[in-house]
Amino acid sequence: MLKKPVSFRDLTIIELNDSEVLVIACDSLGGIGPKINDRIKVPGEILGMFTARVPLMEVMAAGAKPVALVNTLSVEMSPTGAEIIKGIKNEVQNVGLEKDLIINGSTEENIPTIQTGLGVTVIGQGAKSELRLGSSKTGALVVCLGRPKVGEEVLDGSGTADLHLLKKVLETPGVQEVLPVGSRGIRYEAQQLAWGAKLNLKLLANQEIDLEKSAGPSTCLLVSIEEKNWPQLVEKVDYLPIYKIGYLQ
Repeated sequence: MLKKPVSFRDLTIIELNDSEVLVIACDSLGGIGPKINDRIKVPGEILGMFTARVPLMEVMAAGAKPVALVNTLSVEMSPTGAEIIKGIKNEVQNVGLEKDLIINGSTEENIPTIQTGLGVTVIGQGAKSELRLGSSKTGALVVCLGRPKVGEEVLDGSGTADLHLLKKVLETPGVQEVLPVGSRGIRYEAQQLAWGAKLNLKLLANQEIDLEKSAGPSTCLLVSIEEKNWPQLVEKVDYLPIYKIGYLQ
């Protein structure tokens, strides 16, 4: 019998057995897209790419492998839904998951829609022993990779974290935990990082980045790392801005 699911930050964790778990993450979007009443005009393919990226990042950062992606689209299949799904599939292919991940979903075919809305849920599977949740250690340096962006700012693509970056970071020696930043901003997520490890966060003075600004579709990542490995991390992400945020105590 499965144990009761538990929540950890924005994730749902379900134990399959003594050694394996399911990790579930989701994200949603509304009022952005190609429809007449959308506040920000963006092609459907771009929507699919960025909305899928968020829960994929969250599951992978937790230490699980995505095995299923479900899209719930509050638009018709043709043409809007098809474009969104194309973006989702491109994002999956870009990180090499297309052979191992099932994509399923639903569209709105009964009522004409004049504004875009969608949600994406990703289910991952992993070994308990390989999960990175709450794995940050006392003395770890907390850094931010990329800049927080939201709305139209996201469209230029510069300074933005992606799944390729996440994979590089997870492979870097000394990295303890990775946390994608969402709409609540860097300060909130850094405090969540500390809370998950039962530690306290000491922020550095004179921050070079806005700690309160929304990062939209996870345009930046928080990383806890042993300070001695800081140069290796900088070397791996030299194409993105990187900021020291504080320390865990």
